[in-house]
Amino acid sequence: MPRQARESSGTGIYHVMMRGINRQDIFEEQEDYQQFIIRLQSLVDPIGDNGEHVPSYCHVYAYCLMSNHVHLLLRERTESISVSLKRLAVSYAAYFNKRFQRVGHLFQDRFKSEPVNDIEYFVTLLRYIHQNPVKAGICSKAEDYEWSSWQEYLNADGLLPTLCYTMAVLKRISFEDLKGLVDETLEGDITDVEYTTDDRLTDDDIRQYLRGRWQLERPTDLQMKEKAERNEILAEAIQYGIPLRQLSRMTGISYGVIQRLNGKLNEKVRS
Repeated sequence: MPRQARESSGTGIYHVMMRGINRQDIFEEQEDYQQFIIRLQSLVDPIGDNGEHVPSYCHVYAYCLMSNHVHLLLRERTESISVSLKRLAVSYAAYFNKRFQRVGHLFQDRFKSEPVNDIEYFVTLLRYIHQNPVKAGICSKAEDYEWSSWQEYLNADGLLPTLCYTMAVLKRISFEDLKGLVDETLEGDITDVEYTTDDRLTDDDIRQYLRGRWQLERPTDLQMKEKAERNEILAEAIQYGIPLRQLSRMTGISYGVIQRLNGKLNEKVRS
């Protein structure tokens, strides 16, 4: 069955949900929540290969980290959400697997997303995301939950560093109005977006990844690299989640070479 394309947002804003595979917990201890936020911050304020700050991959307006899933409200900037969320998932899964001595996928299939095309729905999502812990019975008020962006909105005075683009939100709706809405329970589920089962990246996603991460104008430019650097790039691309045959087709590098490199990576994980 051909892959179903994501529904595009005219504003570039999406509500994203990432869930643990088989609904397993993706956060076990406080440090895990912190490490996820650090990786989310790297999308907002990325560091280039030479240590310089580069333009944000995305803007984050809201987040809520629950034990087995994550809600994000974000806007695409210099790369697609598919690339940004793949970057986030691979990085966090590598940390989590190493910490808890596990192998394999951490997140269920492909993240789900829905476009946000008007301010009314945007505000509704701000309520929904921040009320997740209340709805789950973890706390009685959104402000009592540590691992959501509501803490940033409560302290949106510019004195503390923030991950979320709170000022842009508070230019459209006052904090008092927003707090009143978040404190008022939103009944029912507001989204019925289903998970897709195809986790593949598109060719455009891969071109964007190779250009942004390795400064390769064309995937076939990888053939011009020295063997050691070529294999380093291939190894990271495999770990990033690019299918071997797709990587071979796009770069023009032998499938056998890529397959052998993948075998060495698997041996390293098992050892």
